[in-house]
Amino acid sequence: MGSVDEERSLLEAELDRAENSGLYTGDGSVDFNGNPVLKQNTGNWKACPFILGNECCERLAYYGIATNLVSYLTKKLHEGNASAARNVTTWQGTCYVTPLIGAVLADAYWGRYWTIAAFSTIYFIGMCTLTLSASIPALKPAECVGSICPSATPAQYVVFFFGLYLIALGTGGIKPCVSSFGADQFDDTDPKERVKKGSFFNWFYFSINIGALISSSLIVWIQDNAGWGLGFGIPALFMGLAIGSFFSGTSLYRFQRPGGSPITRMCQVLVAAFHNRNLKVPEDSSLLYETGDNHSAIEGSRKLEHSEELKCLDKAAIVTDAETKSGDFSNPWRLCTVTQVEELKILIRMFPIWATGIVFSAVYAQMSTMFVEQGMMMDTKIGSFTIPPASLSSFDVISVIFWVPIYDKIIVPIARKFTRKERGFSELQRMGIGLFISVLCMSAAALVEIKRLQLAKELDLVDKQVAVPINILWQIPQYFLLGAAEVCTFIGQLEFFYDQSPDAMRSLCSALSLLTTSLGNYLSSFILTLVIYFTTKGGQIGWIPDNLNEGHLDYFFWLLAGLSFLNMLIYTLCAAKYKQKKAS
Repeated sequence: MGSVDEERSLLEAELDRAENSGLYTGDGSVDFNGNPVLKQNTGNWKACPFILGNECCERLAYYGIATNLVSYLTKKLHEGNASAARNVTTWQGTCYVTPLIGAVLADAYWGRYWTIAAFSTIYFIGMCTLTLSASIPALKPAECVGSICPSATPAQYVVFFFGLYLIALGTGGIKPCVSSFGADQFDDTDPKERVKKGSFFNWFYFSINIGALISSSLIVWIQDNAGWGLGFGIPALFMGLAIGSFFSGTSLYRFQRPGGSPITRMCQVLVAAFHNRNLKVPEDSSLLYETGDNHSAIEGSRKLEHSEELKCLDKAAIVTDAETKSGDFSNPWRLCTVTQVEELKILIRMFPIWATGIVFSAVYAQMSTMFVEQGMMMDTKIGSFTIPPASLSSFDVISVIFWVPIYDKIIVPIARKFTRKERGFSELQRMGIGLFISVLCMSAAALVEIKRLQLAKELDLVDKQVAVPINILWQIPQYFLLGAAEVCTFIGQLEFFYDQSPDAMRSLCSALSLLTTSLGNYLSSFILTLVIYFTTKGGQIGWIPDNLNEGHLDYFFWLLAGLSFLNMLIYTLCAAKYKQKKAS
């Protein structure tokens, strides 16, 4: 037995020397077979093209369904407008909740690689099911005859929505894991690779928007003009390519081991702290319980250094007299390591930063709602060509595609000279810049609406529900500003929730950042409900009537600008007090 321990100690010492020499990664990553990985043979940018290709194809597939889904429900399944809108929003909301499932499985049991692989397969089956439902005559409702449109049969509904919700489940395993898995390819302990990791998040978001741009233009055109079978089949094909791209890079990837259920570990800290509630936390933090060697008790995680705040949770790591006498420190419901306690502290510290992202997501939600409503009451003709108001969202995508390389190749190197930071700006500074730009975005939308209403009054169009002769291209600045805000805030969130989350909770924290999008949509709906309720009291027309020429949509935009400004101030206070994670 002693010889085995000696061999293990020698092996660990040899690995430590190799890590210190820079040959191996220092963040605990392993290869496909579970062995320590050589830096020069794995990860880094050589592994990233396969991950970025996977993300681009998967997002093309997703937006190829999501962008025009309401049209399919109304034109082919013959649903009413309200029913179709409800089904779309319910499905999209589900797509942003299911990442919590995938995140827990990835962090606790399967690891990010196998979670992506398993859920991508489910996703692909869903895409194929959807394609078949739009291609096989027996699975499609009959075409309308004049104004008579036969409803879909229960079997046709079942097949279609079964495929649709398989996609929602599939995206739940991919969304929280792909960005984290890509960032895993860069060694946290290597300053040069940390800089490259910041650049990875920029190009990751760039890939998302390339897929979205192709879907919102080419795929939508194919669906409307060449048929829905082909229109769903092409995204299914790209999902197949996404899976192929992902598996192609297996030999180059770096893997992080799953560390067990993060939810269980958090509950253990709370239970242990409550059990020791009458004990006093020692002044010397070194007396708190931690494993003696260089490795954390949590698989796939580095040790976390003790922090001074939230000391009530430190009680979970107090070694009692009974445990000292018995020498038994193995019950995690009675005694937790400092690293385990710090995991929960980190999540609590991140919460205020996370919450401010909800307001930004509410602003972002206006792109597909009130910006479109505003555009419908403007002149959509350019010569003989008519621009669909919803298609102006492509300028947001173009803005992202424009700003990502500008930020990565020009702004970061310039900022680095002044700030002396590896990435030019810290994640918190970058998110703050995005929140400021979102205030400008809402202000620009309000100014356009003021001009539109002024023109409606001058031309005596207030009582008429007709478009005002102001060109829809005046909306481009607000879309362009929203794209710039995205590049700062959403990519900053990706970086922040990866870098600051505990090593064994990175997928979960990525899922929580995605949840802000869903909650932002709910907040937007809630604000809209309150505005309609209070502004229509006493028989008033209100800010947002059916005829926007009679209303004051500009007031709504100013309200969101004000809320965004207040949110930015709160964020600034929270960011100033935020304490960075310290890992060994």
